[in-house]
Amino acid sequence: MKCILSFLFTLTILQLHAQPADNTAYIKSNYSKKEFRITMRDGIKLFTSVYIPKDSSQQYPVLLQRTPYSVAPYGEDNFKRSLGPNALFIKEKYIFVYQDVRGRHLSEGEFKEMTPAIANKKDNTQVDESSDTYDTIDWLLKNIHNNNGKVGIYGISYPGFYATASLPGAHPALKAASPQAPVTDEFDGDDANHRGAFFVMDNFGFLNFFDAPRTGPRQRNPPVDSTLEIKDAYDFYLKAGALHNLNDLYFHNKSKIWNEYLEHSTKDAYWQARNIRAHLKNIKPATLVVGGWFDAEDMFGALNTYKAIEQQNVKNDNRLVMGPWTHGAWERPQWNRFAGYDFGGDLNAKYQQLEFDFFNYYLKGKGHFNEGEATIFITGSNEWKTFNTWPPKNIKQATWSLDKDHKLLLQKANTSGKDEYVSDPANPVPYIDKRSDDRVNEYMAADQTFASNRNDVVYYTGDVLNNDITLLGPVTANLSVSLSGTDADFIVKVIDVLPGSNVQQLVRAEIIRGKFRNSFEKPEPFVPNQPTKVKLELNDVAHTFLKGHKIMVQIQSSWFPLVDRNPQQFINIPTAKDSDFKKETITILHDDAHPSFIEVSEAVK
Repeated sequence: MKCILSFLFTLTILQLHAQPADNTAYIKSNYSKKEFRITMRDGIKLFTSVYIPKDSSQQYPVLLQRTPYSVAPYGEDNFKRSLGPNALFIKEKYIFVYQDVRGRHLSEGEFKEMTPAIANKKDNTQVDESSDTYDTIDWLLKNIHNNNGKVGIYGISYPGFYATASLPGAHPALKAASPQAPVTDEFDGDDANHRGAFFVMDNFGFLNFFDAPRTGPRQRNPPVDSTLEIKDAYDFYLKAGALHNLNDLYFHNKSKIWNEYLEHSTKDAYWQARNIRAHLKNIKPATLVVGGWFDAEDMFGALNTYKAIEQQNVKNDNRLVMGPWTHGAWERPQWNRFAGYDFGGDLNAKYQQLEFDFFNYYLKGKGHFNEGEATIFITGSNEWKTFNTWPPKNIKQATWSLDKDHKLLLQKANTSGKDEYVSDPANPVPYIDKRSDDRVNEYMAADQTFASNRNDVVYYTGDVLNNDITLLGPVTANLSVSLSGTDADFIVKVIDVLPGSNVQQLVRAEIIRGKFRNSFEKPEPFVPNQPTKVKLELNDVAHTFLKGHKIMVQIQSSWFPLVDRNPQQFINIPTAKDSDFKKETITILHDDAHPSFIEVSEAVK
């Protein structure tokens, strides 16, 4: 299968919207469709599709989605299969609005990756996604009849970013926003990089279908390279070699965003300008931030968009929902299980009703919305819980110590010993124990036995649990390491070992590129053979390790081809040559002088 076709199908259909039931006939009977080119303050026109209820006996709020993935089908006689975030919205009746963002599909202008926000605009030439949303809302209220003067915005993934970006300096009519799996900070933890490590497979495949050059508005995007074919991603990226070879062999400088990514290999002004979190101040609309514990793209974005609003606004109406979903799976018709997890029933009906109630309450004044601050699904114990804050206040900080003989001690303790492994870029650790043409979501929850059986992965296992242990919130790995070279990646996994089968079920994993251990802006080489501390913050966890299970921690230095290979030398990786990739001996120290431990947030019983 063509990689570009696989990404197009997976990202823009299954993951973002989950193929809805076909309600075209009902929509045609009950809505009129109009298409407009709405002029922004700088003169650029944005293509906008508007579905208006035919029943004019009442006024309706506007529900807006702004997207770089096309508002298709185009033409006023061609209707979408479904309208709104989920199936409950169609018969409730809203004015549904879909807009191609600036520089995409039939909209004019120049597209910018994660358009930088401009805090204090000096004139009408200074535009961003906040101003484009403001101007769109202003036009809609003045030109679409029977609106009730209230607007909501929502979106998943990139459209989730546009929902977030509408919040600073929001139009007064914007009353409710739901950023869902929003792209938020692409150097720290979303899509492009995690803690400075480049997610090569996702970005190469995605940009091939997304980022072909354009000279003006067009309905469809061609691929950057229409000949690209990937049958085995591990084999393809390994044979491609050094990172720059992908451009030299396939893109030939035709992907602007790919080149930008590789030109900015530290968290410089390019990435800092694209961190929307810094602008989430003085937020007026009610917000419902949604994310998934198995979201391979933007779990970081959901958690940290919520946290940024909480931390930077004294008063806000801000809520968080986190469930055991992959990217956007909360909008699928059902969600009962994933990978080795069985959730004991469908989870999506509850969430979709919550989402429906949110918009109905804030935009129509109907019903109520009394959900707690954080609605969280706890895996392992399979239960929804509501908290007044996230992370919750009723937790205690605990320390898990790495010890000799592959032991994990579930308390702060005196430890001894060390473990060594050789990390070989010619034989990197696969991210999952199966081959495919592109990324497999299942890796977020897959059995890790294949990894612990390798000699370039070290593991530490606790005793059989006598009681349940529930983690709620941050997990931080504090490693003491020594390298034979000057750079390395560190992947830390928290694993639930199931009784009987001894399946090593992944709960959470994260990576840091070692040279960024002290600063994402100013990388530092390791001094060979010198003990060095590396701190890695994983994304939050909500999981119960049940009585009778064991807890395991794994550490490795490659995660391929999810993440590009580290040459294991302190050099600029995007310009590294094939000859720069070296084997390296990595030592995990865990003696009293150089402890290695995991800090977790445990629920108080």
